[in-house]
Amino acid sequence: MFFGDGSAAAMAAAEAAKAAVRSTANFDWTFITLLALVIVGVWIPMWKKKKYDAMAGALALYGVHWFYEIMNAVICHFSGYALWHVSPESTSFILLVGVSWELSLMFSIAGFMSVELLPEDKNKKILGINNRVLFAIGNAAFFSVFEIFLASTPAFIWVYKWWGALPVFITTYIPFFLAANLTYDMKRSTQKKWLACLWGLDALLLIVLIPLGII
Repeated sequence: MFFGDGSAAAMAAAEAAKAAVRSTANFDWTFITLLALVIVGVWIPMWKKKKYDAMAGALALYGVHWFYEIMNAVICHFSGYALWHVSPESTSFILLVGVSWELSLMFSIAGFMSVELLPEDKNKKILGINNRVLFAIGNAAFFSVFEIFLASTPAFIWVYKWWGALPVFITTYIPFFLAANLTYDMKRSTQKKWLACLWGLDALLLIVLIPLGII
């Protein structure tokens, strides 16, 4: 499945996803276990190793991810369907219509994968392309191909016929990984300002839009 098919089955699955946002009906203890593994297994070791630039890159990707998920939920509110939905059967908790707890935790550490792959020389070119940009494109392509598989399962739902692997690759995953890679190379003071603005915007949107029932 390279694009949504607009079928009645897809729309029914999307409606079920919309109804299950922040429902605790499927809650189980893997919720806490996965959170502990991410914190203890990834974030604390990175902090102990003083890999602050890598942490900044990971926080940048995660912050952009949250901004996209908020916008996806806004699209759902105003148009009827989001660009992507997650099914309630596939998760212990749906945070917003397009992101489950498990998926969000994955994105919380995806930035580490991105920046740890980067060459030390930020100006090095590969095939005539700056390595930061090339690695962002490569990671985006990998995630987009994997999303094709996800969309072929009941866990992930594309409804719109014009939305699929190629739009995801260009408009979503390339910005995700560019955010991680470019933040990684910023001066520490610039990293702090950029992350404060990004996460401040995310927090503001969540604080305003959730009580209004928009997301």
